[in-house]
Amino acid sequence: MAVAELEVTETLVRKERSLFQESMIRLARNKVAVISGIFIIVLVLTAVFANFIAPFDFATQDLLQNNSVPKWMLFLMPENAENYVILTEKFPLGADHLGRDLLSRTLYGARVSLSFAFVASGVSLLIGTIYGMISGYVGGRIDNLMMRIVDFLYAFPFLVIVILLQTYFKALERRGGNSFIFELNSQMGGMFFLFIAIGLIDWIGMARIARGSVLQYKRMEFVEAAHAVGASGTRIMIKHLLPNLLGPLIVAESLNIPGYIFTESFLSFIGLGVNAPTPSWGIMISEAIPGLRSYPNQVLVPAIALSLTTLAFNFLGDGMRDALDPRLKQ
Repeated sequence: MAVAELEVTETLVRKERSLFQESMIRLARNKVAVISGIFIIVLVLTAVFANFIAPFDFATQDLLQNNSVPKWMLFLMPENAENYVILTEKFPLGADHLGRDLLSRTLYGARVSLSFAFVASGVSLLIGTIYGMISGYVGGRIDNLMMRIVDFLYAFPFLVIVILLQTYFKALERRGGNSFIFELNSQMGGMFFLFIAIGLIDWIGMARIARGSVLQYKRMEFVEAAHAVGASGTRIMIKHLLPNLLGPLIVAESLNIPGYIFTESFLSFIGLGVNAPTPSWGIMISEAIPGLRSYPNQVLVPAIALSLTTLAFNFLGDGMRDALDPRLKQ
């Protein structure tokens, strides 16, 4: 009898879940965030394997099919468009003014936008976390000096600084720079200078968040205990403070990713982004604007891809923020 009661008691004991498991359960309950996450995973795989998925190379031209439209898209075209457009069965979403497949260029454009978003967010997270942790942990005059530098950088408009840096880099490139950096930028389709421009300025927000969190945690018992056993400052920051900072910082950075994507698209739209013929959603929209009234499909295809991607990152970021917030634990 005692054995049976013990087995019943053991089955009734609820196994405690870790904070990460609780967070993942809350995230899984957010259907919009889950769908957005699946969409982003599919988009990333599409960008990685664009060479195999895209029907054509992004630079392949068919001048006999320029501005062509598939028959099923005629409902998007202006009235009487069937009298002047070229109907195509070759390109599923039509072709641009140079006869390049819109679907292929949109798929390759995802590679540019996602690369920029992930690299920019990674650089911002890395620099901002290190800078903010050192400032908050050391404190005193060093903290004041480091934060005054951040305040000074905050005084300059972010987008204006990026535009000026890109203009400077483009001018150097047009003068015929032959160094390794210019060759690397050319091989990357112009993205390397974009990474530099964004990395030089966009870490300051992460630095402030990291510093504030360190100031909150460094007087807590677990940090005092580490001090008591003789742990060095570096070990305390890496082993004790960093694990507590990463969650909020990653969530905050994930919410910035749509801004990075829009920044890249805007810079490409005004001619300061990637180099032609490398496809970018911003470049595709810019090239299609002159023929907007006659061929609206050339704007709609990259614009819909850009909108869906930024919405997916926004919904996923909101879901991660709600799931990782310990105040929501029930």
